Amino acid sequence: MSRNMAKAKKKKTKTGFSKFIKWFWILFAVGVFSVALLFLMASWGFLGPLPTYETLENPQTNLATEIISADGKTLGKFYLDDNRTDVGYDDLPKNLVDALVASEDIRFYDHSGIDARGTLRAFFFLGKRGGASTISQQLARQIYVGPRSKNIFETIKQKAKEWVIATQLERNYTKEEIIKMYLNIYDFGNNADGIRSASRIYFGKEPKNLKIEESAMLVGMLQNSSLYNPLRREELTRNKRNMVLGQLEKFEYISEQERDSLQALKMDINFNPESHREGLATYFRMYLQGFMNDWIKKNPKPAIEGERDRWSLYLDGLKIYTTIDSRMQANAEEAVQEHMERLQTEFFHQNTPDRNKTAPFLDLEKEEIDNILDRAMKTSDRWREMKRQGKSEKDIRASFNIKTEMTVFDWKSETHEKDTILTPRDSIRYYKMFLRTAMMSMEPQTGHVKAWVGGVDYRHFQYDNVYQGARQAGSTFKPFVYAAAIDQLRLSPCYELPDTQYCIEAEKHGNPEPWCPKNSEGKFSGEMYTLKRALANSKNSVTAQLIDRVGPKSVVSIAKNLGITGEIPEVPSIALGTHDINVYEMVGAYGAFVNQGVYVKPVMVTRIEDKNGTVLFEYVPETKDVLSKEVAYAMVNLMEGVTQGGSGTRLRTTGYDKWRPEYKEIITGYPYEFKNPIAGKTGTTQNQSDGWFMGMVPNLVTGVWVGGDDRAIHFKTITYGQGASMALPIWGLYMKKNYADKELGVSDGEFPKPENMSINLDCSTPAEDPNKAKDLDTDLDDLDF
Repeated sequence: MSRNMAKAKKKKTKTGFSKFIKWFWILFAVGVFSVALLFLMASWGFLGPLPTYETLENPQTNLATEIISADGKTLGKFYLDDNRTDVGYDDLPKNLVDALVASEDIRFYDHSGIDARGTLRAFFFLGKRGGASTISQQLARQIYVGPRSKNIFETIKQKAKEWVIATQLERNYTKEEIIKMYLNIYDFGNNADGIRSASRIYFGKEPKNLKIEESAMLVGMLQNSSLYNPLRREELTRNKRNMVLGQLEKFEYISEQERDSLQALKMDINFNPESHREGLATYFRMYLQGFMNDWIKKNPKPAIEGERDRWSLYLDGLKIYTTIDSRMQANAEEAVQEHMERLQTEFFHQNTPDRNKTAPFLDLEKEEIDNILDRAMKTSDRWREMKRQGKSEKDIRASFNIKTEMTVFDWKSETHEKDTILTPRDSIRYYKMFLRTAMMSMEPQTGHVKAWVGGVDYRHFQYDNVYQGARQAGSTFKPFVYAAAIDQLRLSPCYELPDTQYCIEAEKHGNPEPWCPKNSEGKFSGEMYTLKRALANSKNSVTAQLIDRVGPKSVVSIAKNLGITGEIPEVPSIALGTHDINVYEMVGAYGAFVNQGVYVKPVMVTRIEDKNGTVLFEYVPETKDVLSKEVAYAMVNLMEGVTQGGSGTRLRTTGYDKWRPEYKEIITGYPYEFKNPIAGKTGTTQNQSDGWFMGMVPNLVTGVWVGGDDRAIHFKTITYGQGASMALPIWGLYMKKNYADKELGVSDGEFPKPENMSINLDCSTPAEDPNKAKDLDTDLDDLDF
């Protein structure tokens, strides 16, 4: 009986085990069938639309427009939300690809989009031993599926779609293309969209230059860039980096010793934020934005189904190739920063409440100051925004007198910013205290603009004084008068005129009243001055005689031919630069003197390409023959005198800082000790409101302007307020930096001299006979030039 019971028990156990096996296979089959059905339903589109074949072939991602310098560096980008610039697989370092595969998908090169082993592991261990998403699936999620849903059923649908799209991606792209696409699409945080932006923003370098530990950090961020943010959670991000390095050692990409030494390294973040208000050449980039918007209006996009009908500066991944040299641009910005901070310190010193009760304004009544501040209020962003909201003028004005927290510009701070509490009206006056500047540097033979600085800090002073701002030219306009005289009268730089009071009578040259200009020092020596010496010392008396001989009309004609577009009245006073000109046009005009009389319009953009490298625009130089080679060289010779014995001599001298206080206080970088040929011209306007310096060497023409936001904001005396003190030091610092970098190739040689020069340049020979040169008493204003 016991034997029968044992048999029955054994039979029952066997039957129970069989049932278990049976149900296991049934459930397994159902599971496989369900997964297959889910996969099929996703592929048939029952779980939501899938990307078309055309979409898979051309996935749409927003690409930033890239601004590229003449020396191949990225100056900045134009983008809305996605600061993304794609890089090719060949530009990705091997250590980055190895880190990605080792930590995210070790069987990447063996599967076709879905890792079966990884999927089963994740299923049986509920994801505790790692997920199952392949790089292809993660790419599918990034481009087509979107963030993971918190709803379990929606998550299952998303996962199924990822599987389908991953296999489709594998059929359409190579493994290398999938890796490239994934790294280009991922958002690494802090405006670092894609691997190129991430490597530039976090490490200040291109992806191909990433070290192993840097690549490991960026790969670690792929899991969750918000969580593993090196700026906010450095230790957590470092631990994640070390996990990636551990994976590299586990799969034998690096040795155990390498892993240990790399894991011991600290995080070496070199944060370089990329925004429209920060970085190199900010003022130039804002000019370029206007240039591109105008170009886009005039150049429609080729019609392609499913795409926008016009180019987008922020989404289409255009490449703008510019003439700016990133090294010269950096030199220019450094020169501006170094000098303007020192100059501003002296300006503050002269405008303390006990020295100037109406600071920063001079010689103005309260009513006049109120009018200036009132105009500034009405042109402010606050006024425009409140007006747009429908606020009354009374309410708007009241808001300008309510104290509020704000961040303002401050030279003393390391970041040049400080937090404070001011009324908006007081903040306007605060900003009026700061001197403004502009600088542009150009290669005269090509017109290529090499450096462009429109102000001291774009974040707080967004008015571009290179192109937008036009100010009185002062004595920097005099060379146009001299050029007209040498061209029309064939005078030599050695020709002499007396330094005496000279008047142009009323009704002559359109002058309603007699015009009797004084020299800047208010007196006349009575000596005879060569034209070279007169220009070097900026003698108004000689300039007045010259414009009387040639007439304002011929001077205006030459200025217009040299690219000056603003209105210039045909009256004698223009000889002293009483009208407004911007730095951009002034540099272009002076370029013709160095370029043997040929004017070349300044060029900033040489080529525009789409994201595929198709050329959309290529510039054509705009040139004009204005002066003969002889006249142009004579003008260069004249302006060399400015730095040899005139107002620009401090570029060559030494020792003046021992007995002249202003040299210590504001002549930044002195002594400069230049020995090479330099032609130039300083300029100072009435009341020292504007200071200019135009400096030239054979292959570089640079213009600098410094002044207040309003003409009533200026230094009290010419000692500090002249162009040689306000503007010239920026040129001196800039050129010293340029010459220190031999690769820039900035010339320190002689200006090219025409063969068979007929105009006498040797002032050691006897003075010319005026009657042989031309009858200067002839009224040339009526002649047709």
